[in-house]
Amino acid sequence: MDVDSTLIDEEVIDLIGEASGKGGHIADITSRAMRGDLDFRQALAERVRLLQGVPVSVLDDVFKAVHFTNGALDMIATAHERGWTVGVVSGGFHEIVDRLVTLAGIDHAIANTLETKDGVLTGKTLGEVVTKETKLRALQSWAAEDNVDMADTVAIGDGANDIPMILAAGTGIAFCAKPAVRQAAPHTLNIRNLRPVISIIDNDRQNIQE
Repeated sequence: MDVDSTLIDEEVIDLIGEASGKGGHIADITSRAMRGDLDFRQALAERVRLLQGVPVSVLDDVFKAVHFTNGALDMIATAHERGWTVGVVSGGFHEIVDRLVTLAGIDHAIANTLETKDGVLTGKTLGEVVTKETKLRALQSWAAEDNVDMADTVAIGDGANDIPMILAAGTGIAFCAKPAVRQAAPHTLNIRNLRPVISIIDNDRQNIQE
């Protein structure tokens, strides 16, 4: 699943932007990228560039400000009780995602990494940028690693860069998503509660068996 606005209620880069005093500009770029109006890689670079000079310590404050989406931890616990694995792939940042992964007991994670120097953000990221292609490859590679047929995979997200993985999964769910995602996804969940995801998966499996 996606992280920002899916696993958690917030968009982390917008919170960092608020702390930097450039929240409005960054939030506008985020919104356009989520709708699919901007190339995600370009939008990320533009937003991260605006964070240049922000103290790394701000990330601790941002982490304290995020909240797991209602039902997220219950959904993950139920998945683990059934012997399933759970992964997150995020256009956000490892500096926040890794802490969420630890708290929730998530099995796989991919995110972007912010470059820092002398205790401040440089306005750049390190390594490969997480894109819609990265998200799709993550779903496919984790399925192979965990010996799960693609027909038995699940993908959940809300933004345009989640569409390829949602379409590739056995059960693809648009969660409180942008219009383009809702239109593309086989399933939609429009309440901010992830518990019903389990019922959607069960119903999907039952329909396939019938």
